[in-house]
Amino acid sequence: MQDLDQDPVPQGELALKVTALPRDCNSFGDIYGGWLVGQMDIAGTSTAARIARGRVATVAIDRMGFMVPVPVGAQLAFHCQVQDIGRSSITIKVEVWSDNYSYNESRKVTEATFVFVAIDDRGRTRVIPS
Repeated sequence: MQDLDQDPVPQGELALKVTALPRDCNSFGDIYGGWLVGQMDIAGTSTAARIARGRVATVAIDRMGFMVPVPVGAQLAFHCQVQDIGRSSITIKVEVWSDNYSYNESRKVTEATFVFVAIDDRGRTRVIPS
């Protein structure tokens, strides 16, 4: 996590942008945490699949905490930063930022580290091409 005294900026490449819809929210108008984790997985998977040049599977998610609530209608930006590429695994930090166009600001919502493994068409681990 970044120092709170700094003006934080997203780390990594933009992998996905999504608008939180009413179906993604609870009765108070805030998004479900599980929905957000699913969107983070989609963003990370797209980055990992590009690197692995094919199918990948999520094998671990580490360190997740929510910093601010996200209301319905929020524009969410998912940034992916590759942390490590192993023989068959890829570790990616996924950050989520909420854009508030009314105030011309972005706020960090959460981050987590995802680990993906390259798999073949039978679901078996495969080597990531160099």
